[in-house]
Amino acid sequence: MYIQPYLFFNGRCEEAINYYEKHLGAKVNAKMRYKEAPPSDGPGANADGEHIMYSSITIGDTELLASDDCLNKETKFQGFSLSLTVKTNAEADHAFAALADGGHVNMPLSQTFFSPYFGMVVDRFGINWMVIIPPQQ
Repeated sequence: MYIQPYLFFNGRCEEAINYYEKHLGAKVNAKMRYKEAPPSDGPGANADGEHIMYSSITIGDTELLASDDCLNKETKFQGFSLSLTVKTNAEADHAFAALADGGHVNMPLSQTFFSPYFGMVVDRFGINWMVIIPPQQ
């Protein structure tokens, strides 16, 4: 058993996938649009056909699932953060700068008592991220 993040973007899923692909090296494993689904009277029946119904991307060793939410008009990412673990300050700087572009820095990258380099940022899509280099054992 494992837990897998599934992110819902309100019409911005493709933009998010493309951004993470370009700036974080995400690999797109699967992407399906609403127009590719069989006709239905279910929740996606009135969705924009170009919007993403399902996608899978891999960032590093982690698979994230994502789609455009066809039920909720407002997407709010609250109460969680995605933690991006990297090995070097250069990797941290690169990822943090990409996530901060168009977003908001909550805590700049710096040394802490629990990590040699750690920072918190909200990206342009409203996702909370923590970028961390794990403590040396």
